[in-house]
Amino acid sequence: MNPVQVMKEGYLEKRSNGLLQLWKKKRCLMTEDGLHLFDYKRKNGSTGTGLKEKQILFEDMATVDCVEHKRGLVYFTIVMSGGEEIDFRCQQEGTAWNAEIALALVRFKNRVAVQTGKSRYLSHNSSSEEDFISSGSG
Repeated sequence: MNPVQVMKEGYLEKRSNGLLQLWKKKRCLMTEDGLHLFDYKRKNGSTGTGLKEKQILFEDMATVDCVEHKRGLVYFTIVMSGGEEIDFRCQQEGTAWNAEIALALVRFKNRVAVQTGKSRYLSHNSSSEEDFISSGSG
């Protein structure tokens, strides 16, 4: 098994789904398969990677939307294939997370499309060869 390559790492704030919709700081790793979010603070109060991990995979994402810049922060929404929306914000420095996530999502979807095209091509060619052989022309 290949080791997971981290494409970007840092901190994001994710809006909670609760009644108060609080912003919670998360440590984030972006890999070729998606985002891996970890609690910023452990239950004992220390900081660092907690044990709890939430994965948001590119295969489940539809788009990255709703970009807004306010007071040095970038607000954006990841829209999932099922319509669920997950709100994030991050510091507006360098290349923002929303741009990095959007580019990685496009790369992922392109890779899937190429693989799908190759498998269709191979299955079409193998069935054409089988038809050719079974027709007695060979």
